[in-house]
Amino acid sequence: MSMSRRNFLKTTLGVGIGAGMLGLGASLLPTTAAHAALTTREMYVFGTLVNLGAEGDAAHAQHTLDAIEQRFLLMNRDWHAWKAGELSTLNAALADGRSMAVSDELASLLRGARDAAQASGDLFNPALGKLIALWDFQSDVQQRGEPPAAQEIAALCTSAPRMSDLRIEPQKDGRQMVSSLNPDVRIDLGGYAKGVALDWALDHLAAEGLHNAVVNLGGNLAIAGQRDGRPWHIGVRHPQGEGVIAAIDAQGREAIVTSGTYERFREWDGQRYPHIIDPRSGRPATHVVSATVIHADAAWADAAATALVVAGTQDWPEIAARMGITQVMVIDAEGGVGMTAVMAPRVSFVGARPARVDVV
Repeated sequence: MSMSRRNFLKTTLGVGIGAGMLGLGASLLPTTAAHAALTTREMYVFGTLVNLGAEGDAAHAQHTLDAIEQRFLLMNRDWHAWKAGELSTLNAALADGRSMAVSDELASLLRGARDAAQASGDLFNPALGKLIALWDFQSDVQQRGEPPAAQEIAALCTSAPRMSDLRIEPQKDGRQMVSSLNPDVRIDLGGYAKGVALDWALDHLAAEGLHNAVVNLGGNLAIAGQRDGRPWHIGVRHPQGEGVIAAIDAQGREAIVTSGTYERFREWDGQRYPHIIDPRSGRPATHVVSATVIHADAAWADAAATALVVAGTQDWPEIAARMGITQVMVIDAEGGVGMTAVMAPRVSFVGARPARVDVV
């Protein structure tokens, strides 16, 4: 039986960042040496457990983490695909065939997601909100019902909504007007917005003089600086069991983002249907169960990790190269591991080494 994200955190690594933390994909691993004080914060937002930590004056760090928490809550409201907010209002306008003026922030978010989609060959495709809703993955609870009918899936695949269908046009009055050439476009930024939030949080921490920090959004993790003068010690969750499969040391500014098919899925007639949808088939991606990406830009890493899961075991190196991603580790459904040559020296396996490890 699988553990919840919160219980996995508590039983495996102890509670909180100070002892180590774990979410969907990446975690901080504990060390034996005493550490400088780390001011921490835990919350539930973006549909996941979020952990923040920063070294520095405790009162100043708490004030800064307060501001990040409030900003995250606003981001979650405004960028939510199906709950009341600016993005869901835009989706309703697109469904009616109407244009809508959006905030500069949302316009920038949409442009960034569109660029990432184009770079991935549309394997990362936030325009698939209608298909995601058809599979009932736009829900806060795990689904167990029958999958959608094949003809409904085929109709949306034929329509082929993509981010390039969006028109984002500045107006003379300064407004950003958004419309779509395809009536089936619905935006779901679940594979991108968390990365944008990570980047914003690190920028804000740096602006406040907190240069040694970590932000973990359900396993999408970004770090800055060092931990008490040493690299941050990162664990990558084992997608086919409990605990971690590998450890990675990181310092400076890096995002370590994992997309996986093992945490969210629906079940029917003894079969699991993961929540990451392949735009080409309209069905869940199943061949790669976990893709971990390291990159300086967390939003780009977030989009790339999703695209690599969709790309599959044969095509992920090509998509990584197209997106300029040099540090990747993927795990397939049989437990085999593939890594780029740049990533391989950074990975230390925890426990038994996987039976197959390919470096490409």
